[in-house]
Amino acid sequence: MSHEKYDRLIEVARSLEAIATAVVHPCDASSLAGALDAARMGLIRPILVGPRAKIEAVARENGLDLSGCELVDAPHSEAAATQAVELVKAGRAEALMKGSLHTDELMAAVVRKDTGLRTARRISHCFVMDVPAHEDALIISDAAVNIAPTLEVKMDIVQNAIDLGHALRVPEVRVAILSAMETVNPKVPSTVEAAALCKMADRGQITGGILDGPLALDNAIDLAAAGIKKIVSPVAGRANVLIVPNLEAGNMLAKSLSFLAQADSAGIVLGAKVPIILTSRADSVTARLASCAVAVMVAHARRESPTKVIA
Repeated sequence: MSHEKYDRLIEVARSLEAIATAVVHPCDASSLAGALDAARMGLIRPILVGPRAKIEAVARENGLDLSGCELVDAPHSEAAATQAVELVKAGRAEALMKGSLHTDELMAAVVRKDTGLRTARRISHCFVMDVPAHEDALIISDAAVNIAPTLEVKMDIVQNAIDLGHALRVPEVRVAILSAMETVNPKVPSTVEAAALCKMADRGQITGGILDGPLALDNAIDLAAAGIKKIVSPVAGRANVLIVPNLEAGNMLAKSLSFLAQADSAGIVLGAKVPIILTSRADSVTARLASCAVAVMVAHARRESPTKVIA
């Protein structure tokens, strides 16, 4: 299956300087190979953080070459996550990449109040999805971190997604706030919050994107569906960012695209001091590389605007 949108993204990222990336506990073949593949493509300079003997054994067993990779010894996954955060705080890494530890273990070190990588912005997750039958890549948020976000949290989720769109050089970031319908219904709280988010954008509380909502999925991404409902909007039918009501809806949407529309999904966590690359063992090689490419472009956008929180 062709994924030309990811191919373009990876090519742009390869034109930029590779970023130092702390790869946390890469103690299985897929996570270690993913980091080394990204290094060979010139996307990242991996710093492998975890039990040295175990990482070297995985490399030997799978014919992987660790030459040129820095290896920071840490006795177990929790210690590896803590050590990786310290590398970021010391200025030695501009991104984190999840290895074979649980996401919760990595994020616990990231969000720790005194020693973590928090910013004033709420941490959220974005999928950048390459859907073969759809013209543009789709940013979907939040399908992995915030379970039932409040309106205040959704404001940061939207801003993180908009800033990601700019980092990916999207010419116009068009944000659809999704619900089950396109009218405001007090009995459906997500429609009320969608309307509030749009008014926040009107008042400058959310910046950099064009918002509309509530919108149902069909009239967010399909011009014909928007036309049938007579929705006149610069976003309806043309959205490139989809903000879901809650984690369950986002998870189902992303997996539906993956399994029914053969989409690939690159994953990134935003709102911390550096981008965090989240990959799954089920990810294709292209999706893994695309996740790294997204982090590269976010890191470079941070260099250009260091006072702006975009990761």
